[in-house]
Amino acid sequence: MRAMEMQTVKNIVVRTASVAGALLFCGLGEAAAAVASSTGSTSIFAPESTPAKSILNLSIFVLVITGIIFAVVFTLLVYSILKFRARSESGNSEPAQVYGSTQIELAWTIIPILIVVVLFLATARVLHAVQDAPMPAGAVEVTVIGHQFWWEYRYPQLGVVTANELHIPVSDPAHPRPTFLRLLSADTDHSFWIPQLAGKTDLVPNHPSNMWMDQQRTGIFLGQCAQYCGTQHAKMLLRVSVDRPEDFAEWIREQQRTAVTDERVAAGKRVFETTACINCHSINGTVANGRFGPDLTHLMSRTTIAAGAAVNTPQNLRLWIQNPEAIKRGSLMPAMQLSESDLDALMGYLETLR
Repeated sequence: MRAMEMQTVKNIVVRTASVAGALLFCGLGEAAAAVASSTGSTSIFAPESTPAKSILNLSIFVLVITGIIFAVVFTLLVYSILKFRARSESGNSEPAQVYGSTQIELAWTIIPILIVVVLFLATARVLHAVQDAPMPAGAVEVTVIGHQFWWEYRYPQLGVVTANELHIPVSDPAHPRPTFLRLLSADTDHSFWIPQLAGKTDLVPNHPSNMWMDQQRTGIFLGQCAQYCGTQHAKMLLRVSVDRPEDFAEWIREQQRTAVTDERVAAGKRVFETTACINCHSINGTVANGRFGPDLTHLMSRTTIAAGAAVNTPQNLRLWIQNPEAIKRGSLMPAMQLSESDLDALMGYLETLR
């Protein structure tokens, strides 16, 4: 009878551990497969750069170790519950008393210490590789400035200033061209996070941070400010366009040009230069030199407006100028209160900024 009970306990324990392990590893596999084929994913399970791959490998390593610990502890718990459950024939007897075991006490002290040391060394190795990587010749340098609630991008080597949509060249493993970012904040704490390209890095006022990524395929990669920074934190989105080298070079040439002067929209330009627009925004080749809002020199070359909150169409842009609260409640963009004729003229001018 006792042998049958022990066999039942053994079968339950084995099945429990097998199911736990299967759920853990199948879940990881399904998650990775689901996001690997997606576009614009915000999951760490489809890395496209060395830092992101290092972070994913470390995450899986830690998850496997903690999963094994969970399986062992859960198995021992199930075994103890079944093995030492109360029985009617021994209800009045006291169980055997165990007053200590040097071997067991050493084991449950040394094994956790070794596990912690292994996890610490693995984490330190990844931190060193990601944070202390040297900048090679030919790397693209970008200064990222977080604002409430938008992103400013400056390319100091190339003389380009843009907003909300970051363009960087693909990095061919045979000819690496990584992108190194210097992260600054203009107001409060932000966090720059593009899961497929790199880990989270905080932007703290008066405390510059750095990160890098060697994006290995072209495409659009999405991210998010990952640190609560105010009312519109959730709509402070990130959009990274990884371009082919020739496309990136062409984009740089376009961005380096001053705004096109078209006499047909001179009235709209005059509206822009004589209203509060110039207090916040800048347009190359004009008197507008504001720094509180995005540079608008090539506004219509961007896919989105309001830090990704809306698609950049004439209808959405008109609404954004008339009533920013309709698109991004709590944004710091004021409603301009322009007349219909002035708004029409201003829209005509802004649509030439390509």
